[in-house]
Amino acid sequence: MQDPITIYTDGGCSPNPGRGGWAALLRYRGHKKLISGCYVRSTNNRMELMAVLQALGAIKRPGCHLKIYTDSKYIADAWNQRWIQKWQSNGWRLRSKEPVKNQDLWQELITAAEPHKIEFQWVKGHSGVEGNEIVDRAAVKARQDKKNQAVVDKGYEQSIERATSSWL
Repeated sequence: MQDPITIYTDGGCSPNPGRGGWAALLRYRGHKKLISGCYVRSTNNRMELMAVLQALGAIKRPGCHLKIYTDSKYIADAWNQRWIQKWQSNGWRLRSKEPVKNQDLWQELITAAEPHKIEFQWVKGHSGVEGNEIVDRAAVKARQDKKNQAVVDKGYEQSIERATSSWL
């Protein structure tokens, strides 16, 4: 069994929703890669998911063992407690029959995760876990640095359009 790739991810917006930033730190056999980016407007949960997706996109080899550390219980629980599979089998609906939020990103995560063995581990944010602290600072910096080329979160914008058109 190969050594796992250790990944720390974080994301957030200020305000929420608002300008968003994400970051991921990938570590493998003494090598490190820190990636980050920002979005014009999004939500905290979408940025947390985007950090995971971007980390998975940075891995070029299929069949890797990945240990992903996140301070998002939303992500860790959705994966570890198999909420995603339940959402899929319910037609992307919650028990309340409401649509699952961020369905577009969850579906991307399913696809991106397919070639790998993934373990998600929740870590308490701002608790001194070095990798988590690094990605927290990088996500905030990505969001706050006005020189960064912020991109449009099309999934978020489409969800706003759908919500607006349903009550207009």
